[in-house]
Amino acid sequence: MNENYWRAVSIECVDPNTFPSVPLYLKSSGNYVLYKDGDRRFTQADRDRLDRTKTEFVYLRTGDMQEITSYLEGSLKGLLLRKDLTSQQKGAILYQTSINYVIDALEIPEHASNLQRCRQLVQYMQDFVAKDLNALGAVGSVVAHNFYIFAHSVQMTALNLLAHEKLLKSSADELNEVGIGSLLHDYGMIFISSQIVEKPDALSDVEYYKVKQHTQKGYEFLKETGVFSQTALDIVRHHHERFDGDGYPSGLKGDKIPRAAQLSALCDSFSAMTLDKVYRKAATHDEAVKSIRLDSGKAFNPELVKGFVELVNERKKG
Repeated sequence: MNENYWRAVSIECVDPNTFPSVPLYLKSSGNYVLYKDGDRRFTQADRDRLDRTKTEFVYLRTGDMQEITSYLEGSLKGLLLRKDLTSQQKGAILYQTSINYVIDALEIPEHASNLQRCRQLVQYMQDFVAKDLNALGAVGSVVAHNFYIFAHSVQMTALNLLAHEKLLKSSADELNEVGIGSLLHDYGMIFISSQIVEKPDALSDVEYYKVKQHTQKGYEFLKETGVFSQTALDIVRHHHERFDGDGYPSGLKGDKIPRAAQLSALCDSFSAMTLDKVYRKAATHDEAVKSIRLDSGKAFNPELVKGFVELVNERKKG
């Protein structure tokens, strides 16, 4: 069965007795096996059974995801307030819900302009990364089981919110706009052929040229909706600019690149390096830090690189 037919959902999100009655599947040796059909509810006995077998994810058909996404977004506030859930569990729920939003926004373009929906998710994430030392680690268990572009968007958002708060001392309102721009920073990929986006090996020069158009195309589409701030739009348009002026789409150099986009470029690059792609394995934390340092003054603002490296190293220890 085509992998695009399935969506992984963290078991932490499957609350006994309240989770919608949809068919749930388990993955075994590359095959998807029905665990329960849609005629019965998921119970505490189910949860206990899956906990005993250390099952981390269940799988749903894409056709059922709209119902699950609505359920999770509606339940999120209450789940994050529960005293019986650990920080790691809350992080899994929050990041899974955010990934589901990104999937929805990219697959149904008109949903991208629902700014209030995006803003609320970013607010929850903003609060979580600010208060929890393990917030970046919590995202790891979720992103590894979701398609790269969706997982990357959420991981980059968490990292960017933290970096803007700690390094730029951004206000709460600005942080919210940074989060919105980060969640949708690769939105323009919907205008690029899926054969290119999902290609299992390195891109040709022509294919890479087409991929580079995603920043401008995403910016133009989101700007046309008339609901996004300039900060959010700057991140979408300029997160691939380089400090030395050799980036795209505008070839901006140095501090002509909006500050939010400068820091977003660092977060985007670090996240991209530390996630598996179809044509290469993820770099280790130390390998990604080394690469960032080597590009200081070239791709990235040296002043920001210093603080960024200290931040990710500190959070790695946490």
